[in-house]
Amino acid sequence: MSDRQWSALMMGDESYAGARSYYELKDSIVKILEFPYFLPTHQGRAAENVLFSTMIKAGDVIPGNSHFDTTKGHIEFRKATAIDCTIDEAFDTTKDYPFKGNIDLDKLEDVFRTYPKEKIPFVCVTVTCNSSGGQPVSIENLKNVYALCQKYGIPTMFDSARFAENAYFIKLREKAYAGKTIKEIVRIMYKYADIMTMSSKKDGLVNMGGFIAMNDKELHRQASTFNIMFEGFLTYGGMSGRDMSALAVGLNESTEFDYLETRIKQVEYLGFKLIDYGIPVQYPIGGHAVFVDAKKALCNVPKEQYQAQTLGIELYLEAGIRGVEIGTLLADRDPITRKNRYPDLELLRLAIPRRVYTNNHMDVIAAALKNVYDRRDKITSGYKTTWEAPIMRHFTVELEKA
Repeated sequence: MSDRQWSALMMGDESYAGARSYYELKDSIVKILEFPYFLPTHQGRAAENVLFSTMIKAGDVIPGNSHFDTTKGHIEFRKATAIDCTIDEAFDTTKDYPFKGNIDLDKLEDVFRTYPKEKIPFVCVTVTCNSSGGQPVSIENLKNVYALCQKYGIPTMFDSARFAENAYFIKLREKAYAGKTIKEIVRIMYKYADIMTMSSKKDGLVNMGGFIAMNDKELHRQASTFNIMFEGFLTYGGMSGRDMSALAVGLNESTEFDYLETRIKQVEYLGFKLIDYGIPVQYPIGGHAVFVDAKKALCNVPKEQYQAQTLGIELYLEAGIRGVEIGTLLADRDPITRKNRYPDLELLRLAIPRRVYTNNHMDVIAAALKNVYDRRDKITSGYKTTWEAPIMRHFTVELEKA
């Protein structure tokens, strides 16, 4: 966190109800995101738990762009179905396409035509889209998705963990918004959302926290019941006052161009290093991470033996660098057949913490991964599971060599 965030943290108000810190955060959300109602939670998946408990029932379908793992987990836990409507360009890691996080409007409308309105509680738009490689969504696409949702009477929800990075890419890649500030772009983005969830550990720049925000007063009332049950009273939810104060500052700092440019350029630095070494990555480089295409990097490992997980383990053994698999383990088993789901993208995510590392650290990561890649032909087997949880298994799965 920044010095200003630490200063705000030290001044946090820990009153049970009506804490000053709550109103500081509320003012920041209203000013930056322009949502009149919000509920604080202890992190993003808690926000999903509260909101989905309010809105999702068994048999529902939730279309979106490559739902994040906890999002899909919360949906499937409620015996509902997440339907991926991401554009096809996202699944070709070599294709240079500026907004690989976009939703395919034809795929989305096909869902609207296939299922009754009552079965579609909302459309989930993830900005940026983590599971497709930290890829942004354009304002043009947000506008078109919102218009389509309005046509069918369905709310639009943004999974907003990296909304500021999404705005940065819009400024750089969508000509109509090149002259806008990041804060102006953010306000334009959220004109096309009815609801949002936030994992504040990302573009909130804090160590813990999250929130739900919305335009609808009645939805806020309904969600408040679950927030009190799962998180805490309305003016603190799952957060301490000091963390709310730090988050209020963090939302402001993360929506400044200079901060975003410094942060994303470091991720790009690592991405281009890997490309120079011939290592296949999702291109363009994502906002918060470089995503290595494990299908291409370890093509001798059978898909049933978890290519991306194998690559992650090899990198850890090589240099103690911890990445995370965004592939078959994360995709989990089909809730009906219990068979493995094999996603189109099998990625190793190298997510870079904010305000922590230098480019010298990026050089070490790149060199270590090059060492693994140089001996890829000798890596012919992966791993098998010895124990796994029934849902969201990748967090605690136990493996052994296949």
